[in-house]
Amino acid sequence: MQENTQTLDSPIQDEEPFRAAVLNFLEGNCERVNESESSLEDDPERVKECRNFQKELFNAGLAALPYSKEYGGAGLTKKHQELFDEIARDWRLPNGPLYISHGMCLPMLDQYGTDEQKNTFMKECISGEKIWCQLFSEPGAGSDVASLSTRASRDGDEWVISGQKVWTSGAHYADLGMVIARTDPSLPKHKGLSMFIIDFSDPSVEVKPLKQISGGSGFNEVFFNETRVPSSQLLGDLNQGWNLAVSMLMFERVSIGAGGGSLTADRSPTLIELAKALDKNTDPHIRQILSNLWIREKIRRFIGQRVRDSVAAGRVPGPEGSIAKLNGSLLARLFRDASMEIIGTSGQAWEIGDEEAEKWSVGCLAASGVSIAGGTDEVQRNIIGERVLALPKEPDPYKGASWDSVPRN
Repeated sequence: MQENTQTLDSPIQDEEPFRAAVLNFLEGNCERVNESESSLEDDPERVKECRNFQKELFNAGLAALPYSKEYGGAGLTKKHQELFDEIARDWRLPNGPLYISHGMCLPMLDQYGTDEQKNTFMKECISGEKIWCQLFSEPGAGSDVASLSTRASRDGDEWVISGQKVWTSGAHYADLGMVIARTDPSLPKHKGLSMFIIDFSDPSVEVKPLKQISGGSGFNEVFFNETRVPSSQLLGDLNQGWNLAVSMLMFERVSIGAGGGSLTADRSPTLIELAKALDKNTDPHIRQILSNLWIREKIRRFIGQRVRDSVAAGRVPGPEGSIAKLNGSLLARLFRDASMEIIGTSGQAWEIGDEEAEKWSVGCLAASGVSIAGGTDEVQRNIIGERVLALPKEPDPYKGASWDSVPRN
């Protein structure tokens, strides 16, 4: 097999053997996508299943296909990854707890990590032995991440981090994380930030899960109580953390809106089968809803292809990532509304023990969160307006002012 020399449009010389190997693995380790996802992201058994699955995927040589063999990848091409995602779209891959670890942190390590950092962290990340998360949002810095106040102060060969993060997905089962902190408050808010690799086994890192309306606890508060981090765990350049944060958010938006596998699998076939089972497939209103969902899912594939073409060309995802992410959140709500129309009142009230109705309700409650994760729909529309449509930015009276001189609550 060739290593990273083929373009996205060129055929894979070993496509049929590769396709057969992927199908053989999926048939032996996965189930078909034929029902709504019912298990909660914070379920310990699901995290265990995820680790085991990723270990098998790694051992089969099918993990992180386009990443270098030197750091634990398969050493293949973006085309191989695209083909894998195409085949896996109809299967339930139990890798949900890895979507941040592999969709955001792994590409950041690959792009910005030093050789030492890549050798230390990438293989364990790819194999699922270590799960990562990202820590951006704070109680006073949600959509405006650049205004964050978590501090990192230099002390010899270490950095001392103090502050609080919130809405951190997966922190309660993560082994490692990427945190953005303020290293120079005398600079404007976007320029005095840096990114660090932190270890959750450090007792000075305190994780407190948050209870959600769906019944799960996938988000967390994380407190840094003078957490000491070696200077070797600074990711990228000092005070260039905002550039890394933007790259990381773009990777997240691509994962949500244009990723492969079950994360962005078409869900209309599931609802079509549900409508048939409930004898609602002849209802013209239901048929119109399902047709609309089916069409929009096909449009999502075209948007996703455009994003993947950009990545394959070696470009960091730009505003097209925001288009994909916004489209993904709109589709999540459309799927929610369609499922509630079909399942009817049992989606709001069900008998104890009716797991089928309960899982649709949990999916309904969780759908709105997609419009927040990775940046709100409003933030995506601002990005699209400014960077795609060239509309003027909102005026900022404190533009260029140092972070410590800007009034805050």
